Amino acid sequence: MPRDATPRKRARERGTTAVPVTRDPNANRARILEAATAEFARCGFGGARVDGIAAAAGANKRMLYYYFGNKDALFGAVLERAYEGIRAAETRLSLLDVTPDKGVRRLVAFTWDYYLEHPEFLALLNSENLDKARHIRGSSKIRTMNSPVIETLREILRRGRRQGLFRANPDPLQLYISIAGLAYFYLSNNHTLSAVFARDLARPAARRERLAHMTELVLGYLRHGGA
Repeated sequence: MPRDATPRKRARERGTTAVPVTRDPNANRARILEAATAEFARCGFGGARVDGIAAAAGANKRMLYYYFGNKDALFGAVLERAYEGIRAAETRLSLLDVTPDKGVRRLVAFTWDYYLEHPEFLALLNSENLDKARHIRGSSKIRTMNSPVIETLREILRRGRRQGLFRANPDPLQLYISIAGLAYFYLSNNHTLSAVFARDLARPAARRERLAHMTELVLGYLRHGGA
């Protein structure tokens, strides 16, 4: 079967001419995904336009359809790429190479810093939640990528209990969601929180205070909570 036969078939079904495979199809795909990430993050799935994505990628709609099939499939690919990025970064943390309490500190700091450095990730999540996770539900790849970090956290908690550092039986999934939520809510609602409380919560000092608060909150729960 020739490479990219499926995209050619999709192009024929749309009545368009299939875009020939270039010398570097991976570069074409990467360029489209980069442009699509920016467009979806800025406009959401509903507001994003295929024309705009193609123009930003230096391509055309035929090429976009050739590689991804349709707008839904492109957004799904963007989400997969976004999750691949954060999961790969989490893997490089080497959380099991340090003591359990340092591992938790490292995970909290990483989550906070990653969200700050990748606001497009939060924007994509906001858009997908508005769509009731329709694209993520269709991606077994994303669900598989989520498993390793939970298992790593489970091992950190197990070691912490064994060493007498942590409480008994914390749920690693609940803890991970809490860590993500502590960072996510603050950043995704930063403008409204700053306006309501008349305090600039985006200042570097305020962000440092937030990270310190999050870290002590999580460790305080693990150290002093009931059984």
